Amino acid sequence: MHVRHRGQFAYVDDELADGDSIKLMRLRYGRSATTWVFALYLANTDKYEDTLLPASSFADSPEGALGCACGLCLATPGI
Repeated sequence: MHVRHRGQFAYVDDELADGDSIKLMRLRYGRSATTWVFALYLANTDKYEDTLLPASSFADSPEGALGCACGLCLATPGI
């Protein structure tokens, strides 16, 4: 995982086994160290879009958002 910061945002990328890097998500500070607004990276638009988490909320802990992004972006289809 690679995290970079810019203003109120934290961008999270992952490195695949072949060395390629993919964008996963963006977190926006939500006025609390435990609450961040989650945006998933959409490759077809090359943009980050605010995304509802499984708990039907746009905000969660960084760990909760990362678990959701990895499950959506890195899961192997058909398994």
